[in-house]
Amino acid sequence: MLEIGSGTGQHAVWLSERLPQLVWQPSDQPGATASIEAWRRHSGLKNLRKPLEIDLLDAATWPQASCDALVCINTVHIICWEGVKGLFDLVGRVLKPGGLLYLYGPFRYADRELEPSNEQFDLWLKQRDPNSGVRDFEAVAELASSVGLSLQGDVAMPANNRSLWWKKQGFQACSD
Repeated sequence: MLEIGSGTGQHAVWLSERLPQLVWQPSDQPGATASIEAWRRHSGLKNLRKPLEIDLLDAATWPQASCDALVCINTVHIICWEGVKGLFDLVGRVLKPGGLLYLYGPFRYADRELEPSNEQFDLWLKQRDPNSGVRDFEAVAELASSVGLSLQGDVAMPANNRSLWWKKQGFQACSD
């Protein structure tokens, strides 16, 4: 499980504790992994790896190994649109066929009004950084499709967030 944008590292520890059958690979942008490493060392969890430094704008920093699943929590609205594109390029490169991509956060949908709290959040994000903001679901879904992902689920979550997950298409072994 590759986590993009692990932040402080608390999610990685919490999820690694509850999913001991998974090997959890946290990551964040270069220079922002010290807290993740501190949480990892403090936890002593055997299934939690040292954090990677991944710059979504620089493919040279991307891991070479493939993964079965990739998770990105509360990151897509923080990074610039080129970073979102980089995320999907990374997914296309490292996610195994049949693997899952999970995104969590606020999204704007073309067929409905943005919730007032997310409208305010979007304004705040753009004041803080004009390159960030609540992303259009349809634009994100188009990026997902471009790297061979098909939407598997879209569930409303607390505070007007969404849980979205896609499956990567590709070769699947037949079973009898």
